[in-house]
Amino acid sequence: MTNANNKNSGNLLLYMILTGVVLGVLCGWVFGPKMHAVDWIGEMFLNALKMMVIPLVLSSLVVGIAGLGDISKVGKTGVITLVYFLSTTAFSVLIGLVVVNLIQPGVGVEMSVAPEAETYLKEARGVTDLFLSFVTPNLVQSMANMDILPLIIFSLVFGGVLTTMGERGRSVIDFFDVINEAVMKIVHLILYTAPIGIFALIASKLGAAGGGDQFVAELMKIGKFAFTVIFGLLVHGIVVLPVILMMVTRRNPWKYFQNALQALTTAFSTASSSATLPVTIECAEEYNRVSRRTSLFVLPIGATVNMDGTALYESVAAIFIAQMLGVDLTFTQQVIIFLTASLAAIGAAGIPEAGLVTMVMVLQSVGLPTEGIGMLLAIDWFLDRFRTAVNVWGDSIGCAVVDELETKYVEGG
Repeated sequence: MTNANNKNSGNLLLYMILTGVVLGVLCGWVFGPKMHAVDWIGEMFLNALKMMVIPLVLSSLVVGIAGLGDISKVGKTGVITLVYFLSTTAFSVLIGLVVVNLIQPGVGVEMSVAPEAETYLKEARGVTDLFLSFVTPNLVQSMANMDILPLIIFSLVFGGVLTTMGERGRSVIDFFDVINEAVMKIVHLILYTAPIGIFALIASKLGAAGGGDQFVAELMKIGKFAFTVIFGLLVHGIVVLPVILMMVTRRNPWKYFQNALQALTTAFSTASSSATLPVTIECAEEYNRVSRRTSLFVLPIGATVNMDGTALYESVAAIFIAQMLGVDLTFTQQVIIFLTASLAAIGAAGIPEAGLVTMVMVLQSVGLPTEGIGMLLAIDWFLDRFRTAVNVWGDSIGCAVVDELETKYVEGG
């Protein structure tokens, strides 16, 4: 009876969130810059979700890795998770390269550079910086900066060590288990404000873009590029990922999608995989019946390192900029883009527009001018929502895939 009540409550909240999305689009479209007045409400909602990320990642990974038990099982589950993440990221980049070469959105487009592009160039990181980001000299500072990758490494090692410490370690694991449950209860409370928060986020963002008329004008300039990105994301999200889910787990992709819709709408509105993480975990456990130990292990890692949508976007953007410049990239150069886009997606933070920063690495790998990023700024906020939803969808499916393969190969010996 409790599960039925939870499901009904979840459905009602989902309908209210969808209503908030629709009203946000309508108000932002019609009233334009006037909707900046509600920006603080959306910011407050987003900050409330972000506030939960650090305690959630730390507690969930410690509990998740402890729940896997035997250290050999941890290794096998980790390998399965890593193989899934790398495989789906590679698929997404490959799809991006195929569609951008077929549609050729950059041919005939004149490149102009926005001054805001300098912000992203200053924040650019190289390959070595990505590896250095795995560890930090100051964990507290990293948490304050929402730098999740070193926290993941620390939590995995910390949880693994606790499993070797017998009863003393068990008491600490229990402590983090209680923290995890408490954080999820707070998330439930925050989600009651989601319809209003999501309405404000979308309305204010569209208003900041100048309203419907201004947004359409910007979209027309590089509409073919936007279409290419969205088409590629749809192919990956509607074809590739559901096929993987169906083949590995025998689950119904449509049913799984419906149960994950609350997380996907939150991802679309916040444009942040990290902020959506609490909702993603709830949908996986409560509605899609993925085991808690798998969701707590896979999803926090996936929210940081599994960025299918971002990887696809970066590969399309790099070829688009080359096409605008009339540069005919060789097969070898496109392979380099394939590799660097896959790697850069791992280093992209789960925050809005983080993909623009790591895209610099992709452009530099084949000698393309990084100023080309300026062409994308006007509609990046819009495309960011689609790629974040695909990122979260990939994480959600990965959770079920790893859960199935873990039961089959790890527990089964």
